[in-house]
Parts: sequence; structure tokens; C-alpha cells
Amino acid sequence: MSTANDSGLLVDTDWLQAHLDDPDVRILDCTTYMTPQPVGPSRIESGRPDWMKAHIPGAQHVDMVEDLSDPMGRFPYTLPSESQIEALMSRLGIGNRHRIVLYGARHPMVVTRAGWVLRTLGHEAVSLLDGGWEAWVGEGRPTSRAVATPAPAQYRAKRISSRLADADAVEQAIRSGSPMLLNALSPEQFRGTGGAHYGRPGRIPGSLSLPARDCIDPQSGRWRSPPELLGLMGDAGLSTADDAVIVYCGGGIAATATGFALELAGRTQVSVYDNSLLEWSADPARPMQTDGT
Repeated sequence: MSTANDSGLLVDTDWLQAHLDDPDVRILDCTTYMTPQPVGPSRIESGRPDWMKAHIPGAQHVDMVEDLSDPMGRFPYTLPSESQIEALMSRLGIGNRHRIVLYGARHPMVVTRAGWVLRTLGHEAVSLLDGGWEAWVGEGRPTSRAVATPAPAQYRAKRISSRLADADAVEQAIRSGSPMLLNALSPEQFRGTGGAHYGRPGRIPGSLSLPARDCIDPQSGRWRSPPELLGLMGDAGLSTADDAVIVYCGGGIAATATGFALELAGRTQVSVYDNSLLEWSADPARPMQTDGT
């Protein structure tokens, strides 16, 4: 398969257009719009109305909250259950054999979150469209308003625990220094000096900073190359060894983008702290650090 990255984590627009009619490929539009709030989780707006106006031919829409989060979770965006994903994938006509290609508009971290959910629940054949919707339409590639109606498929999910971290794992990392903790928020949020916060400003003690936004080229909207990403990791203070890393953010969304970048660069021991600071900062017994403290 010709991909934009040898790992298969990315595909380019040429590859996807050549595989629009491939029966082994399923395309999901993950567009969900996020508006940061001064405190707490971002305001979420589904991208489904825009998907109905135009999408990549054959693409179905999945919503980050309605489809890919646990409706009974204590916090927004919590990883859904295996049974929830099995029902969703069956409805979408996706079996375990299919390669899934994900894309979205405006917010790449929503797409990486969708990919992280699917891969954490056992579907390794997941690729992101490099550059997303903007790259596709910017190149004049075909779009459609047709709604796909695939036949239901059999699907079996399996949770991959090594991709998921919880508060206990973070506490252990603070005590031992391993795994390394990596904050995916903006530098001012990391320092606790500005931007939205999630109950208490700042970071988990001992964390390093690698903002999700830095992992994507702002001009092209495409992911930075593995050498560029390795440079960012070095600047952040990460070792060159493939040491274990726990990535976190405000609610577990931006963390998946930085985590995805680590994987693009070849790291294999990457987990995401689901619920992140929404959970951590809600407990006054758990430490937070700001610059100067």
C-alpha cells in the first residue's frame, strides 16, 4: 500500500482517491467542532450537518460525543465500552478485516481521538488522511452528498490496555519518573499562565511539554515529518530511547494528537490518560504545578 507514512498511520489524497471503490476500505468523516471555554471542557458541535452537504464519496459520519464516547462516563469523551463500538461498527458496515481511513475538518485532534478510540479497542488497521478535508477539497478531488447504506457487519472489539492510562498510572509515574508524562496543551496552559483550564490551571508535576498544535505544519495542515517530530521531542526533553510515555491534556483529545505524532516518529510505548485534567484537577488531593510553584 502506498501511504504518506511507512507505518500506515497516514494515507495521502492520491492513495485514498485510488481506493474509493476498494471493498476492503471504509471511510469515516469525524468532523466535530470544538470551542474552548475559559474553564472546563470545550463546547462541542457535531459536524454531521456539514457532512450532509458534502463529503468524500462513500464516507460515513461519526460524532466524537454521540458515537465515540461513553454516554455513562463520569467525564466527557470517556473511552466507550467494547459493546458500544461493536454496535457502532456493525451499523456502519465495518468488520475487523476492513482498513478504516479517518478524516475531518478544522480539528485534526478530533480525528486522532477517533483513531485512538478505534485502535485502543482493537482495530489496528486505522489510517488518517494527511491534510484532512481541507487537503481533499483544496486539490479539487471528488465530493458527494450521497449517504452510504452498507449492510451490517460482524465486529468484535478488544481493549488494548497498554494504550490507555488512568490516574493510578499517572500517580505511579510521578513517584518513579517512569513512564514520562507529556502535556499536549499550549505552552501557556502548561505553565498555568493563560488559556483555558480544566478546574485548576497548570500541569501534572514532572511533566514535559509537547503541544499538539506544533506537530502539524500550520501552512499545509499536514503532519510534520518523522525527523521534524523527533526534533520537537528532543526540544521537549524526551530521550531518544523508546521509553514509555503517558500523554495527557485537558480532556483526552489533544493528547491523542501528540501521542499520534510520537507513533509517527517511531515510538511504540505510548498511552493516553483518558479524561486527563478534567479528572485529575477535580481531586484537590492530586498535585498541580504552575510556573513559580
